[in-house]
Amino acid sequence: MTEPAEVVDTIAAISTPPGRGGIGIVRLSGPRAAEIVAQLVRLRQPLEHARARLADVLDAPEAGGTRIDEAVVTFFAAPHSYTADDLVEIAAHGSPVVLDLLLRRALELGARLAEPGEFTQRAFLAGKLDLTQAEAVRDLIDAQTLTQARQAAAQMGGALSHRVQPMKQALVELIAQLEAGIDFAEDDVEVTPQAEIARRIGEIAPPLAALEASFARGRIVHDGLTLAIVGRPNAGKSSLFNRLVERDRAIVTATPGTTRDLVTERISLDGIPLELVDTAGLREAFEEAEQMGIARSREALADAALVLVVLDATQPLNDEERGLLAAVEGRPAIVAINKSDLAGSDALSSDMAAAQFAGVSALPTSALTGEGIAALRERILALATGGAAAEPGLLTSLRHQQAIATTRAALADAAQANTNGIPDEMILIDLYRALWALDSLTGQTTPDDILNLIFSTFCIGK
Repeated sequence: MTEPAEVVDTIAAISTPPGRGGIGIVRLSGPRAAEIVAQLVRLRQPLEHARARLADVLDAPEAGGTRIDEAVVTFFAAPHSYTADDLVEIAAHGSPVVLDLLLRRALELGARLAEPGEFTQRAFLAGKLDLTQAEAVRDLIDAQTLTQARQAAAQMGGALSHRVQPMKQALVELIAQLEAGIDFAEDDVEVTPQAEIARRIGEIAPPLAALEASFARGRIVHDGLTLAIVGRPNAGKSSLFNRLVERDRAIVTATPGTTRDLVTERISLDGIPLELVDTAGLREAFEEAEQMGIARSREALADAALVLVVLDATQPLNDEERGLLAAVEGRPAIVAINKSDLAGSDALSSDMAAAQFAGVSALPTSALTGEGIAALRERILALATGGAAAEPGLLTSLRHQQAIATTRAALADAAQANTNGIPDEMILIDLYRALWALDSLTGQTTPDDILNLIFSTFCIGK
């Protein structure tokens, strides 16, 4: 990927999604952005920083240069722009033809087509954003739930960076103190006592551990989970599925084995993205289509992060269901004892006891009346998040988690070296390793190939 810090050319891209819309935006950034735009459109007033100007979009010169659209042009002068370069946005009507014309003309006039994420990469390299904030831009664009958008917005505001900063500052102070003791040993500078080193490392460790623990919830908010709904035919799996998605997504009939293939739907449960998978009823089947559906059900059961086992309260447990309860033992699972409105208390107690014996949480539900559905949603949410509450500055990506894990491991090595009476020079090696890992989180020491990989996942125009 081109390094914007070294090449000060002007880049251009269409920054709105493909297709027709009310508004479409062409964005230019670089030293010639304003000059090129002045030739692309006929401005009715001169460009001025942070001011919108009406302009006429002109056809190509060979076509007479006549007006074909009206646009609003906004100019942001360096360094007070997103990229820290001159930046101009042309908001025309969202005709793909007009936007393509503007982009092609900009390239003819000397701009270069922007690569994926290059506008945000320039902002990062100019110090406008740290790396966690830049990654949050992508996360906000990709957000599918309001909780995801809120999390990304908080990270764009520097929530994670602010959470890391006190730990980093404490680590830098400890390193400086040890370095001073080594560099000025002959000048009677007091060497840091072993107990003091242990205390200061011990103060940094707990907040780091809490931050790493936040990855469990942050990953779920960022990526979501899959919930497989499994059980015998006609236990009400599809009816519960429809209740959870709040529409008739799966076909429901009184005939056992109606569902032959996996039916999936993505929902937001209190902001947590959840992919529900309705599966074929598990039983011995002789028809080929049903056999294939059951095989896929077992695959979905094996792959799902969460499992909802549906039991029929009006029917005694069979061997297939007992095997199913045994299979989910120790896994994140819930038992829904469905058709509770039709069953007696003895039948419900029997099913509850069977679930309890397998170590799985159970509750009565009725897909027909809606009884227990709210409680089921709460139980699924608690199972998905592990009961963890939302907090600012969550770790949301594996890269973040690995950086914090490396920091913790390096600090543990430093603490052990200090306990063993190892010289400060060797302890500093571990402390610097911890510092570099923290720096890689926000981007100060991230290698170029990692940066290029991160920004290549952005869309063009951002």
